[in-house]
Amino acid sequence: MAERSVKWADGALVAIDQRALPHQVRWLRITTVDELIDAIKTLAIRGAPAIGVSGAFGVALAAFAHVGDAQKVELEAARIAAARPTAVNLAWGVQRALARLPQGARAVLDEAREMLAEGERVNRAAATHAADLVQRLCPDRRLRILTHCDTGPLATAAFGTALGALQVLHTRHAIDEVLVDETRPLLQGARLATWELAQAGIPHRLAVDSAAAWAMATGQVDCVLVGADRISADGSVANKIGTYGLALAARHHGIPFVVVAPESTRDPGTATGRDIVVEQRSAGEITHLGDVATAPADTAVFNPAFDVTPPELITAVVTENGVIGEAKHVAASQIPRIARDLYLRGWMPGTAGNISVRAGQAALITGSGLSKGELTAEDLVSVNIADSQQLSGSRRPSAETAIHTAIYRATDAQAVVHVHPPHATTQSIGAPKTLRFSGYELIKGLSAADRIDIPVFANHADVARIGAEIQRHLSEHPDAPPVLFVAGHGVTAWGADLAQARDRVECLEAMCELVTLTGRRDIGTPSEEPS
Repeated sequence: MAERSVKWADGALVAIDQRALPHQVRWLRITTVDELIDAIKTLAIRGAPAIGVSGAFGVALAAFAHVGDAQKVELEAARIAAARPTAVNLAWGVQRALARLPQGARAVLDEAREMLAEGERVNRAAATHAADLVQRLCPDRRLRILTHCDTGPLATAAFGTALGALQVLHTRHAIDEVLVDETRPLLQGARLATWELAQAGIPHRLAVDSAAAWAMATGQVDCVLVGADRISADGSVANKIGTYGLALAARHHGIPFVVVAPESTRDPGTATGRDIVVEQRSAGEITHLGDVATAPADTAVFNPAFDVTPPELITAVVTENGVIGEAKHVAASQIPRIARDLYLRGWMPGTAGNISVRAGQAALITGSGLSKGELTAEDLVSVNIADSQQLSGSRRPSAETAIHTAIYRATDAQAVVHVHPPHATTQSIGAPKTLRFSGYELIKGLSAADRIDIPVFANHADVARIGAEIQRHLSEHPDAPPVLFVAGHGVTAWGADLAQARDRVECLEAMCELVTLTGRRDIGTPSEEPS
């Protein structure tokens, strides 16, 4: 694959004209903002990271052309940023370069050059993290990977994201074959991705877009690797049209779906996927193949350049900082399994009980009104820890979400389990505000020595009120045990992971069963029961 597809030389931005590939490697020499905007709009330069860096060089062109006229440079920068609306990297690159304008045109150019060098480091890091993840998800075999569009150096200016990960895997002799979607309507997969893979010597086959699901169904795909043009705060991914369909097919067939992108593609200012502006391209891209008409004249056209994949269909997003969402993927497999086990014990009868796992600023929690004995990954919901609001998922979140998020806000817990085991629930009925247990060996499993005071919270119909009381208690008592009772309504435990939270519930229930049998909460340490 080409080392860099854009560079600065002799006062101009020089870039590979991607419209000419694969037949000709033609370099464009861009010296004006108008030329740059045309190159971006006509896809001579394309790919979110590549247009981000190119946008920065465009600001440098404007700065040198209008020395001393900051207002004119800012207007030119705004024109560049608006050239394509969906890829967040373009506006990011423009704004980053523009911030150096007070130091002069040379400083703007230096910033653009630094962004290009930084981009190569960033892409290599993201690609390596992604390769590591894919090998964890699909161990002990040579891989058959499906990719969509083009995400090599042509699209990223240097090294590549998803195709960069393929290159890393290839150097590890871990690739059996890459299946490349042609990527209609402009055939970036057929024209560009295959060209880059051939340059790198990576074995591949080209397939029509509509063959992807069948390739998965017939066992020809181990993992899907794609790039991204914008990632909203809720984890939705805007990428080349057709990506959403691939994610749906991958989920149906149980195939990992991994997104590789630089941090600059993440857009915390865009709350959800619904807020992403999707660029609509010209009708001629569909009705014509080159100069040849492929549809009747005046045929109406729907030609979005991108689609948006919701986070629940994504196994993980990988950036230069590592894997985002791997915990969510692991949780999506662990939560149903552990819930089923607790259901079979009778601790989550009917639709009672709930489980959650922290995933960054969000938590993945069981949906409301569902039997935990039949729970699947599709029954999980993502909620915002800060305000308990639902971020994604087709179900309503558990009615007790506020208790889980309160615990996450007040502690460093990574997982929370709420269940209704009979002995622990019995102990909480009519109990004082604190239940003290002493002398039991099981207390050690609750991160205490030989005595533990477990709070008992009153049960209200207003779950948010219970959550607020729990958060206040935990904030005021940072050494509080990682378990609590809700009077007559079971127990809640938390821990560094789901297994530890479950183990703590087990220890508490076992201890409460001993209390039921002995009639004593104190079996060796003299103390008074607090009231």
